[in-house]
Amino acid sequence: MTKVLLTGSSGYIGKHITLRLLTDGYEVRASVRNSAKADEVRAAMLAHLPAGFDLAKKLSFVELDLESDAGWDSAIHGVDVLIHSASPFPIAQPKDENELIRPAVEGTLRALKAAHGAGVKRVILTSSVAAIYGNDLPAGATEFDETMWSDPTHIVGRVAYTKSKTLAERAAWNYIETEAPELELTTVNPVLVAGAPLDLKFGASVSVVERILNGKDPVLPDISFNVVDVKDVAAMHVKAISTDAAKGQRFIASAGLRTFVDAAKTLAAAFPTRKITTRQAPSILIRFLALFDSEIRSVLPSLGHHVGVNNAKAHTVLGIDFIPVDQSLVETANFLIDNKIVKP
Repeated sequence: MTKVLLTGSSGYIGKHITLRLLTDGYEVRASVRNSAKADEVRAAMLAHLPAGFDLAKKLSFVELDLESDAGWDSAIHGVDVLIHSASPFPIAQPKDENELIRPAVEGTLRALKAAHGAGVKRVILTSSVAAIYGNDLPAGATEFDETMWSDPTHIVGRVAYTKSKTLAERAAWNYIETEAPELELTTVNPVLVAGAPLDLKFGASVSVVERILNGKDPVLPDISFNVVDVKDVAAMHVKAISTDAAKGQRFIASAGLRTFVDAAKTLAAAFPTRKITTRQAPSILIRFLALFDSEIRSVLPSLGHHVGVNNAKAHTVLGIDFIPVDQSLVETANFLIDNKIVKP
């Protein structure tokens, strides 16, 4: 039985990867920050696995910190595959960019060095489309693809989160090129992730849908975002393990592009009794509101830009048929409404 060390198992994506690994027959050693997080992941799995599943036999836990060397060697001992999905993801940008960059870069290198030292060859890294689209499109291109990289000095690429993902993924590929060419790395680069979480403990990724349902904004910014379902992101990580053609490759995870207004219209149609704003704001107003709201401020570099990404590689190499964007948005909304996370 193939044993996988999964970092970041208690995250929104991490829990879905854990579930997919277990249902596909892998043995999982999941890293958490503390024992309470282990209980959280275990409970989420039990809620979604079939009755009688021997979870104690298939799922174990280790405590790891992205910024500490402690425990990594023992955690990866006896493992066949490393999936490194742990990385901070805020909705608002921090005052000090190093709060994101340091753990992202150091954590990635720490995980790769542990794998290399233990003789683990297969590594799947959760990166982000942020490491791809933070730059101008090359002449003649109409969408971003896996051959492209964000520029940390570009107006979009220098945003703290974007910069952290770019530098972390660059560090991974550079480490393999210079120190560990025998490592077989695949990166999965998701866009905005949607879809129902497995429990009530989840991060900032579904906040766009939450914001729309709560009617927080009287008007909506002129921005677009590519969307992918969290189940597809998990599937890509797991399928990459056994796909030889995925070795040494990057894969964009995206089901399609939506404007903020289009996303709101989808939710308004699905939930006609809710007061959902579908009006677009003049960009000058958004720039003014950003002076007082850090979440709005974080979207300014994307204002007025409507550029898609190419997901063909995930189709052809990993065999992914992406869940439609509107379905993911509505499923996310249903989860938030059913669990009373948004206002009535």
